[in-house]
Amino acid sequence: MGFQCGIVGLPNVGKSTLFNALTESAAAAAENYPFCTIDPNIGLVPVPDDRVHELGRIAGSAKVVETQLQFVDIAGLVAGASKGEGLGNKFLGNIREVDAIIHVLRCFDDDDISHVPGDVDPVRDAEIVETELMLADLESLERRLERAIKKARGGDKDARELVQLCEEVLGYLRQGQPVRLIKTESPGKWPAVRALGLVSAKPVLYVANVDETSAASGNAYSEKVEELAGREGAAAVIISAAVEAEIIQLADKTERTEFLGSLGLEKTGLAKVIGSGYRLLDMITFFTVGPKEAHAWTVRKGATAPKAAGTIHTDFEHGFIRAETISYENYVSLGGEQAAKDAGKMRLEGKDYLVKDGDVMLFRFAN
Repeated sequence: MGFQCGIVGLPNVGKSTLFNALTESAAAAAENYPFCTIDPNIGLVPVPDDRVHELGRIAGSAKVVETQLQFVDIAGLVAGASKGEGLGNKFLGNIREVDAIIHVLRCFDDDDISHVPGDVDPVRDAEIVETELMLADLESLERRLERAIKKARGGDKDARELVQLCEEVLGYLRQGQPVRLIKTESPGKWPAVRALGLVSAKPVLYVANVDETSAASGNAYSEKVEELAGREGAAAVIISAAVEAEIIQLADKTERTEFLGSLGLEKTGLAKVIGSGYRLLDMITFFTVGPKEAHAWTVRKGATAPKAAGTIHTDFEHGFIRAETISYENYVSLGGEQAAKDAGKMRLEGKDYLVKDGDVMLFRFAN
C-alpha cells in the first residue's frame, strides 16, 4: 500500500502518542522533549469498513482482509525549519515524500508537558508549521523559476508555460496562502500545480488533540481549530491521544465499548482519523470476494478497472480483459454473487470503466 499520511506538528503536541495508538505499537518514542523522533516511523493501519466483513459473512470467506493506509510519524517542526533550524531540512524532506498531512495541534493545558512556543494556541501553532512549509516552497519555486526563465529566453515553449505557472503559484505563497488553496480557487490549473511537488499543496487534516474530559465535545481550543479548517476548506477531527492510548490497552472489545461510552464517545478517535485520512487522499474501496477471503482494496477516485486490477497484481492490469462487477448494495440485498447474477445485477465492464466505491469485482485477464 503506497499511500502515506504524514503526522506533523510542533514538538510535544501528541504526534507520537497518536502514532503509537494508530499502530498499536511503541515504535515511536513519546518522550517529553523535542526531536525525540529523529527518523520517521512508518506503520500500516487497517481502514475500518464493516462492508468487507459483511461480504465475507455472506460468501462464507475463510478470512477477511481490510485495506490499509500508511502513517508516517515525522518529528516536530519548529520555527526556522525551512532554514534548517532544529532538524528542519530532514523533516521537510520527510514531508515531501507523503501524500497528505495529518497536522496535530495541542488543544490541552498541562504544566507537566513542555510546549516549545510557551502558551497553548493551536491556531498560532498551525501557522508556524504552515509558514515553514510555504517558505520551503517559496525558496524551491524561486530557484525553479530562475532556471525556467533562462530556458524560456532560448525559445523553449514548455519553459514559458512553466514560468507563467510558477509566477502564479508564487503569488499565492507571497500573500501567505498555502498552495493547496489553488485546488478550490482554480481547479483547472490544479493538475499542473500538483505536479510541482510542493509541500504546502498537500491536503491537510487538522487533528485537535484535547484532554480526556473534552474528548466527546471538544473545548475552546478545538473550536478554534474547527474554525481554521472551515476558513481553509480543510477537515478537522477532535481526539484525545491520551484516551486512545488507554483504549488500545483494553484487549476485550466489550471493555473498549464500555470505556468509550463512559466518555460519551460512540467510536474511537483513531477511527475518525483513519477515515478522514482515507477521504483526504480521495480514495475509494472496491472488493474481491471468494471462499478463501473477502478483501478490501484501495484506489484513487477516478481509477479505471485495469488500474484497480493492477493493485492486486500487475499481471491483472497488463492482461486485463474485463471486470465482472456487482455493487455492494446488490450483493448484500440479493444474498451473494450467484443471486446477483441470476437477478441480472452483474455487469461486464471494460478498460474504460471508472471504478465506483463499493464495487465487488472479479477480474478476467489473459496470461
